[in-house]
Amino acid sequence: MLSYDEMTPPERELWDAFPEGRPVDFRTGVPGDDGVAEGGQWGSGRTVRAAVIVALMQGANPAQPGDMAGLRLAGARISGCLDLSDAQLGQALRIEECWFEDPPNLHGASTRTIRITDSRLPGLDAGLVRVEGHLDLSRSLVAGCLNLLNASVTGELLLNGTRVCVSEGWAVIADGLGMGGGIFCMHGFTARGGIRLRGANLPGGLFLQGALLERPVPLGRPGPGGVALALDDVAASTLNLSGGFTANGTVRLRGARVSDSLTFEGAVLNGPPDGGGPALAGMLMQAVDFDFTLARHPSGTVDLRGAQVSYLHDNNHSWPDVVELDGFVYGSIKVDEAGERREAVGQQDSVSRRVAWIRRSPGYSPQPYEQLAGWYRKAGHDDDARRILLARQRHRRRTLHPAARVWGHLLDMTVGYGYRPWLAGVWLLALTLLGTLSFGTHTPTPVKRDEGTPFQPLVYTLDLLIPIGGLGQRTAWYWSTGSLQWLAYLLVAFGWVLTTAVIAGVTRTLQKS
Repeated sequence: MLSYDEMTPPERELWDAFPEGRPVDFRTGVPGDDGVAEGGQWGSGRTVRAAVIVALMQGANPAQPGDMAGLRLAGARISGCLDLSDAQLGQALRIEECWFEDPPNLHGASTRTIRITDSRLPGLDAGLVRVEGHLDLSRSLVAGCLNLLNASVTGELLLNGTRVCVSEGWAVIADGLGMGGGIFCMHGFTARGGIRLRGANLPGGLFLQGALLERPVPLGRPGPGGVALALDDVAASTLNLSGGFTANGTVRLRGARVSDSLTFEGAVLNGPPDGGGPALAGMLMQAVDFDFTLARHPSGTVDLRGAQVSYLHDNNHSWPDVVELDGFVYGSIKVDEAGERREAVGQQDSVSRRVAWIRRSPGYSPQPYEQLAGWYRKAGHDDDARRILLARQRHRRRTLHPAARVWGHLLDMTVGYGYRPWLAGVWLLALTLLGTLSFGTHTPTPVKRDEGTPFQPLVYTLDLLIPIGGLGQRTAWYWSTGSLQWLAYLLVAFGWVLTTAVIAGVTRTLQKS
């Protein structure tokens, strides 16, 4: 039980000011003396025991009628543990430029607005806290884990300029966090140890413009931590990781649902330092507007398998050498060039560039080609869509056994897998010309002398090339010259091959697509 007589002068000053909500400021105004980093050296004239603050926040010195109690403290060294766990707090807590000896404990507390700004804390446990207002830790140094596991904040979470650093594990753990407002981690925010927000509900969005995130250090086991930002299964209105946002580790968005904008404009995704993981893991994520116009190429792979977005924005720096695109669905693609956003469809070399983009995926999958072709066809570029589907067949051919690859090459040369049926006409014209000119230089021997129609080189050539039916020339004449006889056999074979390729390519392949 605290006794007023046993309190130090700074504690009595705070005690007396609390019922009226008056601020208590122990700062000297001398920059060298007020640096929070040296707060551990502050003497008894600036030291307040955490137990005094706990007693006040729990109603030990209530306000008089007409007054509004509140704790407003600046420039103090707070000794001991500020333990408000499971407390029901009716007053706001405002602490500025203070040095904490032990990590504050707000676990399970229900409170109004909490502001601990420009201060130094060796950690903060706010798991399961219920804040009816804002939670503001702006510009503070948290030299330990910031625990917001399953916390609820009706207002905003302000971490602008905050630095959170740990020697092992995660810097910020906020799985299941429920927010009413946004989370703002801008203006130099740093998390050395990474942020984990799995399953959080963020209707006000997450804003990390210019933030620096490092990968977490593994807990008690060898090997890299890898993940700098874990947003698995997050539901958010906006995820803004732009304006110089830097992640030295994987950004993981597996199963995240973003109802509006997900932007990486001007971001730097370095991936894990050891190269052991992707720069972006966005499997099964959903977003309306996905801006992936990075400042430079990602150092690791980008995994978008099963992701769904309505609008994709990219630039020349967006894609690394390996991109996982199987199951990735999008409504349209816009390219950022010289600061202008243009539809990718219809631009010069757009098809070849997009096919090269798909080829960055390891292995073969038809879905990325079909998705891209569908988008071109929807935009009215049917010829480009056919070029993409032809590229799909050529990619698939590499996965087949040798005999199937030979047949694939034949289909490609003759009818372009059915996407270039005019090639059959070119072959037919070329072979017809070859046969007409070759057979026109000699006269064949009739099968029955003085019977049948006169020999016509053009009709004879067509009769050889067309395997179905007959024009009466092939059965009425034969060659005694060996070279022309072999040419006739060759044209018959080409006729069968060409007909088979046309049937297989035009009917089967086009029907499937």
